[in-house]
Amino acid sequence: MAADTAGALKVQYPANVKFVRMPCTGKTDIRYLLAAFEQGADGVYLVACPLGNCHHVRGNERGLARVNRAKKLLDEIGIGGNRLDMFFVSGSQAHAFADAARAMTARIVELGPNPLKVKEAELREAAKAAREEEQEGFRGRRTT
Repeated sequence: MAADTAGALKVQYPANVKFVRMPCTGKTDIRYLLAAFEQGADGVYLVACPLGNCHHVRGNERGLARVNRAKKLLDEIGIGGNRLDMFFVSGSQAHAFADAARAMTARIVELGPNPLKVKEAELREAAKAAREEEQEGFRGRRTT
């Protein structure tokens, strides 16, 4: 909702922000948060109704509990829980939404790329080097 207001008011926020709309942050599942990092996201944040003012009674509180659990898991597996956050913004607070987007983007720039992407790139480079090394002294026909 705040994103819609920001767009209508032409409030600027970072272009690298990707949206996944949900009826309520109470529907947030830890699996989806972790999957975003597994698929290469450098950071993830949720924007929820202000605490105590959820349209679905206590959905934002359930969402916050799940985010906190996911942060612990991210710390345990070495990605870093500070790459995940949750902001509480009313639908009319376009500037607060944009500030949250800028703050999260600045944090991710400071943290650098997702460690999983770095490891994947290192593995790709090692595989490429191994293939090239294998090709160097080979003479003949490959059957595979």
